[in-house]
Amino acid sequence: MTNIFELNPRESIHNLIERHEWAELNRIAEGLSMPELADMLTGLEKVDQTALFRNISSSLSAGVFPYLPYENITTLLKGLTDKEIRVLLASIFPDDRTKLFEILPGQTIQRLLNLLAPDDRKQVNRLLGFPEESVGRLMTPDYVAVRPDWTITQALSHIRAYGKNSETINNIFVTNQDWQLLANIELRRLILADPSTSIEQIMDHKFVCLSPLDDREQAVRMIQRFDVFVLPVVDDDGVLLGIVTADDVFDVAQEEVTEDFQKSSAIAPLRASYGEAGIKELYLSRVVWLITLIFVNLISSGIIAAYEKTLASAISLAFFIPLLIDSGGNAGSQSATIMIRALATGEVRFSDWYRVLLKELVVGAALGVTMGFGGLALGLFRGGIMMGLTVGISMIGIVVVSNLIGMLLPFLLTRFKLDPAVASSPLITSIADSAGLLIYFSVAALLLRLPL
Repeated sequence: MTNIFELNPRESIHNLIERHEWAELNRIAEGLSMPELADMLTGLEKVDQTALFRNISSSLSAGVFPYLPYENITTLLKGLTDKEIRVLLASIFPDDRTKLFEILPGQTIQRLLNLLAPDDRKQVNRLLGFPEESVGRLMTPDYVAVRPDWTITQALSHIRAYGKNSETINNIFVTNQDWQLLANIELRRLILADPSTSIEQIMDHKFVCLSPLDDREQAVRMIQRFDVFVLPVVDDDGVLLGIVTADDVFDVAQEEVTEDFQKSSAIAPLRASYGEAGIKELYLSRVVWLITLIFVNLISSGIIAAYEKTLASAISLAFFIPLLIDSGGNAGSQSATIMIRALATGEVRFSDWYRVLLKELVVGAALGVTMGFGGLALGLFRGGIMMGLTVGISMIGIVVVSNLIGMLLPFLLTRFKLDPAVASSPLITSIADSAGLLIYFSVAALLLRLPL
């Protein structure tokens, strides 16, 4: 699709707004996808943003609103009247409305809650009552349900009447009189079935579902595993509360991967995107971890001080310290990255720790021996046979131990119900540095017969 800014530069859009040519602007807007329309809006001056948003059709404004960046949302909320905001909020899907309430400050939320219709306000309060990163916050109660005793003709008539208010009609849910979920039927099966057939005759009672208290990452895994577009959400009694759709899950997957990347680099997850985050938020997201790592690194300094006599007796030992501890840190970071991702995707679970430990022990030993030969050669070149053996044996021990540290720390964090991504590369490197120095100086003191 052609980019709107190639055909209608900002000045052209501004001129249309100045001339109040709303019909032409609506025609342009209707020819765009929602992300493209959001791009067009965010490319305008604030005054033009509000004017254009106010005068496009209500379906367009409700559709594009969830795609706008936080700063544009706040600008529009300030520029729109209470009546306009009330109509807008009533038109937005409940799950998108919940996401909006999650990112806004408390004072703004209170204002918006007062503008909602009583039923919508109850719905928002109920969705916000679930844990912050739960499926309950992600689901929408807008779905289409039918009864098992209805004919296909009755069901299709019901879908035509109520489907326009549903987020998706790709799947139709069968419930009893108590709204307990009985089946999940693809719309295609209904369309292809004999009109006189009953719903009960074509349903198979097989479906997968989520609990509203499940972590939203569980929704990502289940949609990927079962290759479905929508999943029902039921309570402990099997009552259908809502649905989770793939588009919401894709957003979650992107957010979780971004969060894991930030945590693995010892950065507190940002609440907004980098472009929207201010200098203060960027500073606070990093400084705490950096200060914490200073104290962790003090352990390494203490170990060097404790082996001062050993180091003074063979000053050539200092040449290999960066080589050895960097190799250990790299090995540990690699292992931790693999484990964090495997735990996040469900490829391994905490109960698999012993099997994974044995596998990483073998892998670490193979890596250590390979790198140990390199260390042996460098040690021979710089300090003779004993120095070569010291560096080579130390390299093997450091790589094996660091690899196990990188593997075990994410499992320990999982055991204590913490995010394994907290096992960041800087943290692993700092711990591996301390362990590496202990191994190196101990081996050197033993083989070179140096004082401790």
